[in-house]
Amino acid sequence: MADSLAAVAAAMVPAGRGLLAADEDPATLQNRFDPIGLEASVENGRIYRELLFTTPGIEAHISGVILFDDTLRQSTFDGTAFPDYLAGRGMAPGIKVDLEPVDLPGFPGEFVTEGLDGLPRRLEEARELGACFAKWRAAIAVGAGIPTRACIDANAHALARYAACCQAHGLVPIVEPEVVMDGSHTIEDCEVHTTETRARVMAHPHEHQVAMDGIVLKPSMVLSGKSCPAQATADAVAAATRRCFSERVPAAVSGIAFLSGGQSPLQATANLDAINRLGPHPWQMSFSYGRALQAPVLDAWQGRENFREAAQAAFLHRARCNGAAALGRYAEEIEGGS
Repeated sequence: MADSLAAVAAAMVPAGRGLLAADEDPATLQNRFDPIGLEASVENGRIYRELLFTTPGIEAHISGVILFDDTLRQSTFDGTAFPDYLAGRGMAPGIKVDLEPVDLPGFPGEFVTEGLDGLPRRLEEARELGACFAKWRAAIAVGAGIPTRACIDANAHALARYAACCQAHGLVPIVEPEVVMDGSHTIEDCEVHTTETRARVMAHPHEHQVAMDGIVLKPSMVLSGKSCPAQATADAVAAATRRCFSERVPAAVSGIAFLSGGQSPLQATANLDAINRLGPHPWQMSFSYGRALQAPVLDAWQGRENFREAAQAAFLHRARCNGAAALGRYAEEIEGGS
Protein backbone atom coordinates (compact mmCIF):
# COMPACT_ATOMS: atom_id res chain seq x y z
CA MET A 1 0.00 0.00 0.00
CA ALA A 2 2.90 2.36 0.76
CA ASP A 3 4.04 2.27 -2.87
CA SER A 4 0.54 2.99 -4.16
CA LEU A 5 0.13 5.92 -1.76
CA ALA A 6 3.42 7.39 -2.91
CA ALA A 7 2.33 7.03 -6.55
CA VAL A 8 -1.00 8.77 -5.90
CA ALA A 9 0.71 11.54 -3.95
CA ALA A 10 3.20 12.13 -6.76
CA ALA A 11 0.37 12.20 -9.31
CA MET A 12 -1.37 14.92 -7.30
CA VAL A 13 1.52 17.36 -7.76
CA PRO A 14 2.95 16.75 -11.24
CA ALA A 15 4.98 19.42 -13.01
CA GLY A 16 2.79 22.25 -14.19
CA ARG A 17 -0.48 21.08 -12.61
CA GLY A 18 -2.13 21.74 -9.27
CA LEU A 19 -5.23 21.19 -7.17
CA LEU A 20 -8.57 22.97 -7.17
CA ALA A 21 -9.96 23.46 -3.66
CA ALA A 22 -13.74 23.18 -4.14
CA ASP A 23 -14.45 22.02 -0.60
CA GLU A 24 -16.52 24.97 0.63
CA ASP A 25 -19.13 24.11 3.24
CA PRO A 26 -22.62 25.62 2.68
CA ALA A 27 -21.86 28.74 4.77
CA THR A 28 -18.61 29.43 2.93
CA LEU A 29 -20.25 28.83 -0.44
CA GLN A 30 -22.96 31.32 0.50
CA ASN A 31 -20.24 33.89 1.23
CA ARG A 32 -18.84 33.24 -2.25
CA PHE A 33 -22.29 33.56 -3.81
CA ASP A 34 -23.40 36.68 -1.91
CA PRO A 35 -21.61 39.17 -4.22
CA ILE A 36 -23.50 37.75 -7.22
CA GLY A 37 -26.83 37.57 -5.39
CA LEU A 38 -27.20 33.79 -5.62
CA GLU A 39 -28.58 31.44 -2.97
CA ALA A 40 -26.20 28.61 -2.07
CA SER A 41 -28.89 25.95 -2.42
CA VAL A 42 -27.90 22.32 -2.92
CA GLU A 43 -28.74 22.51 -6.62
CA ASN A 44 -27.04 25.86 -7.23
CA GLY A 45 -23.92 24.49 -5.57
CA ARG A 46 -24.06 21.39 -7.75
CA ILE A 47 -24.52 23.46 -10.92
CA TYR A 48 -21.56 25.66 -10.02
CA ARG A 49 -19.26 22.72 -9.25
CA GLU A 50 -20.30 21.05 -12.52
CA LEU A 51 -19.42 24.26 -14.36
CA LEU A 52 -15.91 24.06 -12.91
CA PHE A 53 -15.36 20.33 -13.36
CA THR A 54 -16.62 20.19 -16.96
CA THR A 55 -14.50 23.09 -18.22
CA PRO A 56 -12.94 21.88 -21.50
CA GLY A 57 -9.19 21.36 -21.27
CA ILE A 58 -8.95 21.98 -17.53
CA GLU A 59 -7.26 18.63 -16.89
CA ALA A 60 -4.11 20.01 -18.53
CA HIS A 61 -3.63 22.27 -15.51
CA ILE A 62 -5.66 20.68 -12.67
CA SER A 63 -4.48 17.33 -11.28
CA GLY A 64 -7.06 16.90 -8.52
CA VAL A 65 -10.06 18.44 -6.78
CA ILE A 66 -10.80 18.70 -3.06
CA LEU A 67 -14.52 18.19 -2.42
CA PHE A 68 -16.84 18.80 0.52
CA ASP A 69 -18.63 15.68 1.78
CA ASP A 70 -21.93 16.64 0.14
CA THR A 71 -20.23 17.35 -3.19
CA LEU A 72 -18.48 13.96 -3.15
CA ARG A 73 -21.98 12.44 -3.26
CA GLN A 74 -23.30 14.59 -6.13
CA SER A 75 -23.37 13.95 -9.86
CA THR A 76 -23.25 15.75 -13.17
CA PHE A 77 -26.50 16.58 -14.94
CA ASP A 78 -26.32 13.29 -16.87
CA GLY A 79 -25.95 11.26 -13.68
CA THR A 80 -22.19 10.62 -13.56
CA ALA A 81 -20.92 10.77 -9.97
CA PHE A 82 -18.50 13.66 -9.54
CA PRO A 83 -15.63 11.40 -8.32
CA ASP A 84 -16.06 9.14 -11.35
CA TYR A 85 -16.25 12.10 -13.72
CA LEU A 86 -13.10 13.70 -12.32
CA ALA A 87 -11.14 10.44 -12.30
CA GLY A 88 -12.21 9.78 -15.87
CA ARG A 89 -10.58 13.05 -16.91
CA GLY A 90 -7.37 12.37 -15.02
CA MET A 91 -8.16 14.55 -11.99
CA ALA A 92 -7.92 12.85 -8.60
CA PRO A 93 -11.01 13.29 -6.38
CA GLY A 94 -10.48 13.99 -2.70
CA ILE A 95 -12.40 15.13 0.37
CA LYS A 96 -12.07 17.60 3.23
CA VAL A 97 -12.48 15.63 6.47
CA ASP A 98 -11.74 18.08 9.28
CA LEU A 99 -14.62 19.63 11.20
CA GLU A 100 -13.26 23.22 11.29
CA PRO A 101 -11.17 25.01 13.93
CA VAL A 102 -12.65 25.67 17.39
CA ASP A 103 -11.38 27.85 20.23
CA LEU A 104 -8.42 26.31 22.05
CA PRO A 105 -9.41 26.35 25.75
CA GLY A 106 -7.10 28.51 27.85
CA PHE A 107 -5.52 30.20 24.83
CA PRO A 108 -7.56 33.24 23.73
CA GLY A 109 -7.41 33.93 20.01
CA GLU A 110 -6.05 30.47 19.15
CA PHE A 111 -7.72 27.47 17.58
CA VAL A 112 -7.43 23.71 17.22
CA THR A 113 -9.07 21.72 14.44
CA GLU A 114 -11.41 18.92 15.46
CA GLY A 115 -12.65 15.87 13.59
CA LEU A 116 -10.62 12.88 14.80
CA ASP A 117 -13.66 11.26 16.45
CA GLY A 118 -15.26 8.96 13.89
CA LEU A 119 -12.57 9.69 11.31
CA PRO A 120 -11.85 6.04 10.34
CA ARG A 121 -15.49 5.47 9.44
CA ARG A 122 -15.66 8.69 7.39
CA LEU A 123 -12.45 7.86 5.55
CA GLU A 124 -13.67 4.37 4.71
CA GLU A 125 -16.92 5.78 3.34
CA ALA A 126 -15.09 8.45 1.34
CA ARG A 127 -12.88 5.82 -0.23
CA GLU A 128 -15.91 3.74 -1.18
CA LEU A 129 -17.39 6.85 -2.85
CA GLY A 130 -14.26 7.25 -4.96
CA ALA A 131 -11.95 9.58 -3.01
CA CYS A 132 -8.24 8.82 -3.23
CA PHE A 133 -7.01 11.55 -0.87
CA ALA A 134 -8.21 13.66 2.05
CA LYS A 135 -7.45 17.10 3.48
CA TRP A 136 -7.19 18.53 7.00
CA ARG A 137 -6.56 22.22 7.74
CA ALA A 138 -5.01 23.66 10.89
CA ALA A 139 -5.29 27.44 11.33
CA ILE A 140 -2.43 29.18 13.16
CA ALA A 141 -3.23 32.80 14.03
CA VAL A 142 -0.54 35.48 14.44
CA GLY A 143 -0.90 38.34 16.91
CA ALA A 144 0.25 39.68 20.26
CA GLY A 145 1.83 36.72 22.05
CA ILE A 146 0.52 34.15 19.56
CA PRO A 147 0.93 31.59 18.24
CA THR A 148 1.91 29.71 21.37
CA ARG A 149 3.84 26.46 21.38
CA ALA A 150 0.79 24.77 22.89
CA CYS A 151 -1.39 25.79 19.95
CA ILE A 152 1.16 24.71 17.35
CA ASP A 153 1.71 21.35 19.05
CA ALA A 154 -2.02 20.67 19.48
CA ASN A 155 -2.59 21.17 15.77
CA ALA A 156 0.58 19.34 14.73
CA HIS A 157 -0.47 16.33 16.81
CA ALA A 158 -3.96 16.32 15.25
CA LEU A 159 -2.48 16.59 11.74
CA ALA A 160 -0.18 13.64 12.40
CA ARG A 161 -2.96 11.45 13.79
CA TYR A 162 -5.15 12.35 10.82
CA ALA A 163 -2.34 11.57 8.36
CA ALA A 164 -1.66 8.19 9.93
CA CYS A 165 -5.36 7.35 9.85
CA CYS A 166 -5.62 8.32 6.17
CA GLN A 167 -2.71 6.12 5.17
CA ALA A 168 -4.09 3.21 7.17
CA HIS A 169 -7.29 3.49 5.09
CA GLY A 170 -5.53 3.81 1.75
CA LEU A 171 -5.92 7.57 1.27
CA VAL A 172 -3.18 10.14 0.70
CA PRO A 173 -3.36 12.86 3.38
CA ILE A 174 -3.01 16.51 2.43
CA VAL A 175 -1.47 18.14 5.50
CA GLU A 176 -2.48 21.81 5.66
CA PRO A 177 -0.85 23.98 8.35
CA GLU A 178 -1.95 27.53 7.55
CA VAL A 179 -0.32 30.49 9.25
CA VAL A 180 -3.23 32.80 8.51
CA MET A 181 -2.76 36.07 6.69
CA ASP A 182 -5.18 38.07 8.87
CA GLY A 183 -3.42 40.67 11.01
CA SER A 184 -0.84 43.45 10.85
CA HIS A 185 2.27 41.30 11.30
CA THR A 186 5.30 41.83 9.09
CA ILE A 187 6.73 39.24 6.74
CA GLU A 188 9.61 38.84 9.20
CA ASP A 189 7.15 37.92 11.97
CA CYS A 190 5.40 35.52 9.62
CA GLU A 191 8.68 33.81 8.75
CA VAL A 192 9.51 33.23 12.42
CA HIS A 193 6.11 31.68 13.15
CA THR A 194 5.99 29.72 9.89
CA THR A 195 9.43 28.24 10.57
CA GLU A 196 8.37 27.09 14.04
CA THR A 197 5.09 25.71 12.72
CA ARG A 198 6.80 23.78 9.93
CA ALA A 199 9.32 22.29 12.38
CA ARG A 200 6.64 20.99 14.73
CA VAL A 201 4.26 19.84 11.99
CA MET A 202 7.04 17.89 10.28
CA ALA A 203 8.27 16.31 13.53
CA HIS A 204 4.97 14.74 14.58
CA PRO A 205 4.34 12.50 11.51
CA HIS A 206 7.60 10.65 12.14
CA GLU A 207 6.42 9.88 15.66
CA HIS A 208 3.17 8.46 14.22
CA GLN A 209 4.95 6.38 11.55
CA VAL A 210 3.53 8.35 8.65
CA ALA A 211 5.21 7.60 5.29
CA MET A 212 6.45 10.99 4.16
CA ASP A 213 6.47 10.06 0.47
CA GLY A 214 2.75 9.33 0.79
CA ILE A 215 1.66 12.82 1.86
CA VAL A 216 1.19 16.18 0.14
CA LEU A 217 1.96 19.30 2.16
CA LYS A 218 -0.44 22.23 1.68
CA PRO A 219 1.16 25.16 3.50
CA SER A 220 0.74 28.90 3.48
CA MET A 221 3.40 31.08 1.92
CA VAL A 222 5.37 33.48 4.11
CA LEU A 223 3.43 36.72 3.69
CA SER A 224 2.89 40.12 5.25
CA GLY A 225 -0.32 40.33 7.27
CA LYS A 226 -3.25 41.72 5.29
CA SER A 227 -3.30 44.96 7.30
CA CYS A 228 0.48 45.38 7.51
CA PRO A 229 1.47 48.80 6.01
CA ALA A 230 4.54 47.26 4.36
CA GLN A 231 3.45 44.58 1.91
CA ALA A 232 6.29 42.31 0.81
CA THR A 233 7.19 41.93 -2.85
CA ALA A 234 6.88 38.62 -4.66
CA ASP A 235 10.66 38.21 -4.52
CA ALA A 236 10.68 38.74 -0.74
CA VAL A 237 7.81 36.27 -0.31
CA ALA A 238 9.66 33.71 -2.42
CA ALA A 239 12.94 34.07 -0.53
CA ALA A 240 11.33 33.81 2.91
CA THR A 241 9.13 30.89 1.87
CA ARG A 242 12.01 28.93 0.40
CA ARG A 243 14.10 29.46 3.55
CA CYS A 244 11.33 27.95 5.68
CA PHE A 245 10.97 24.89 3.49
CA SER A 246 14.60 24.18 2.72
CA GLU A 247 15.32 23.87 6.45
CA ARG A 248 12.16 22.23 7.75
CA VAL A 249 10.55 19.96 5.13
CA PRO A 250 12.03 16.50 4.44
CA ALA A 251 13.01 15.83 0.85
CA ALA A 252 10.92 12.64 0.98
CA VAL A 253 7.64 14.62 0.96
CA SER A 254 6.00 14.01 -2.43
CA GLY A 255 5.16 17.61 -3.13
CA ILE A 256 4.08 21.00 -1.87
CA ALA A 257 0.81 22.55 -3.01
CA PHE A 258 0.53 26.06 -1.60
CA LEU A 259 -2.79 27.49 -0.45
CA SER A 260 -3.70 31.00 -1.55
CA GLY A 261 -4.87 32.05 1.93
CA GLY A 262 -6.59 35.33 1.08
CA GLN A 263 -4.20 36.51 -1.62
CA SER A 264 -5.73 38.01 -4.75
CA PRO A 265 -5.70 35.78 -7.84
CA LEU A 266 -2.82 37.77 -9.35
CA GLN A 267 -0.80 37.81 -6.12
CA ALA A 268 -1.16 34.06 -5.64
CA THR A 269 0.09 33.42 -9.17
CA ALA A 270 2.97 35.91 -9.04
CA ASN A 271 4.20 34.64 -5.66
CA LEU A 272 4.07 30.99 -6.77
CA ASP A 273 6.02 31.89 -9.89
CA ALA A 274 8.67 33.75 -7.87
CA ILE A 275 9.09 30.74 -5.56
CA ASN A 276 9.67 28.44 -8.52
CA ARG A 277 12.18 30.78 -10.15
CA LEU A 278 14.62 30.41 -7.27
CA GLY A 279 16.27 27.33 -8.68
CA PRO A 280 16.18 23.58 -8.02
CA HIS A 281 14.43 22.15 -4.97
CA PRO A 282 13.59 18.61 -3.81
CA TRP A 283 9.82 18.89 -4.31
CA GLN A 284 7.32 19.89 -6.93
CA MET A 285 6.03 23.27 -5.69
CA SER A 286 2.54 23.70 -7.02
CA PHE A 287 -0.82 25.14 -5.93
CA SER A 288 -4.00 24.11 -4.17
CA TYR A 289 -6.11 27.22 -4.61
CA GLY A 290 -9.76 27.90 -3.86
CA ARG A 291 -10.70 31.55 -3.98
CA ALA A 292 -7.66 32.50 -6.10
CA LEU A 293 -8.96 30.20 -8.85
CA GLN A 294 -12.67 30.74 -8.35
CA ALA A 295 -13.09 34.50 -7.82
CA PRO A 296 -12.72 35.36 -11.53
CA VAL A 297 -15.09 32.51 -12.40
CA LEU A 298 -17.84 33.86 -10.15
CA ASP A 299 -17.32 37.38 -11.49
CA ALA A 300 -17.80 36.09 -15.03
CA TRP A 301 -20.64 33.68 -14.27
CA GLN A 302 -22.95 35.80 -12.10
CA GLY A 303 -25.13 32.71 -11.63
CA ARG A 304 -26.44 32.89 -15.20
CA GLU A 305 -26.45 30.00 -17.65
CA ASN A 306 -25.79 32.27 -20.64
CA PHE A 307 -22.48 33.30 -19.01
CA ARG A 308 -21.35 29.71 -18.52
CA GLU A 309 -18.81 29.72 -21.37
CA ALA A 310 -17.28 32.99 -20.18
CA ALA A 311 -17.00 31.58 -16.65
CA GLN A 312 -15.30 28.42 -17.88
CA ALA A 313 -12.92 30.50 -19.99
CA ALA A 314 -12.00 32.50 -16.86
CA PHE A 315 -11.36 29.29 -14.93
CA LEU A 316 -9.23 27.77 -17.68
CA HIS A 317 -7.20 30.97 -17.96
CA ARG A 318 -6.54 31.20 -14.22
CA ALA A 319 -5.57 27.52 -14.07
CA ARG A 320 -3.25 27.95 -17.05
CA CYS A 321 -1.55 30.92 -15.39
CA ASN A 322 -0.98 28.97 -12.19
CA GLY A 323 0.24 25.95 -14.11
CA ALA A 324 2.85 28.20 -15.71
CA ALA A 325 3.74 29.63 -12.30
CA ALA A 326 4.26 26.11 -10.94
CA LEU A 327 7.00 25.79 -13.55
CA GLY A 328 8.43 29.27 -12.93
CA ARG A 329 7.30 30.34 -16.42
CA TYR A 330 4.51 32.79 -15.67
CA ALA A 331 4.68 36.26 -17.19
CA GLU A 332 2.25 39.14 -16.79
CA GLU A 333 1.74 39.13 -20.55
CA ILE A 334 -0.16 35.85 -20.15
CA GLU A 335 -2.91 37.75 -18.35
CA GLY A 336 -3.92 39.37 -21.61
CA GLY A 337 -5.25 36.03 -22.77
CA SER A 338 -8.27 36.01 -20.45
